[in-house]
Amino acid sequence: MGKTVAVANQKGGVGKTTTAVNLSASLGVLEKRVLLIDADPQANSTSALGFNPDNITLGTYQVLEHESAAKDVIVSTKSPNLDLMPAQIDLVAVEIELVDKPSREQMLKHALAEIKDDYDYIIIDCAPSLGLITLNALTAADSVVVPIQCEYFALEGLGKLLNTIKSVQSLHNPDLDIEGLLLTMYDSRLRLSNQVVEEVKTHFQKMVFNTIIQRNVRLSEAPSYGETIIMYDASSNGAENYLNLAREFLEKNRETTETEVAQ
Repeated sequence: MGKTVAVANQKGGVGKTTTAVNLSASLGVLEKRVLLIDADPQANSTSALGFNPDNITLGTYQVLEHESAAKDVIVSTKSPNLDLMPAQIDLVAVEIELVDKPSREQMLKHALAEIKDDYDYIIIDCAPSLGLITLNALTAADSVVVPIQCEYFALEGLGKLLNTIKSVQSLHNPDLDIEGLLLTMYDSRLRLSNQVVEEVKTHFQKMVFNTIIQRNVRLSEAPSYGETIIMYDASSNGAENYLNLAREFLEKNRETTETEVAQ
């Protein structure tokens, strides 16, 4: 049974899509079978992997509306062992069209049930909101990765997100865990970046990934070429950061699995 991980934060510009795309690609390079789900109407994950959202006719929207089965909308990517469930702007209509439907927050979970065994990990790139699409992602997920930008407003709204996760746990998905808080856009030259790192680690301790994603020009450039950082510049700091994150992620999940077996 594959593990489903949502990458979520209602704040924009914190590195959600960069993390979803490059963690997925790094896990693929490490020989894990990965599906990346673009659950953001902006479709940035889709374009970051070389697909034009304007040309997408089947994707996350059709899956959430139960117009198409998940297996029928998945496409292969250039990145090793990585498949994509693409998105297009139509996805924004889901917030309105599902609002009156029964079990509306369960649509994605039900759709993924038939393919979950086909992958080691399913990564969901969430929209920068706490709307119905993100609620579907959190209900379908086993855990959440929360990117946090190393800037002044980093912790603003984090409490709201954590409260939303608690609400999802109590109402829809009691098994939802926080995979970890991921510090992104770190610049060691800035005192503020170091203060944010210190504050987050002091407050959240073991919830924080040891790996920190540094500011890196190559990370910003890669999506414009429709490539992951691994394919665009495997020797860059960005590629090294995300490969280290993938290794830490796998080690953490190996320990979790071993603990469950021991119990």
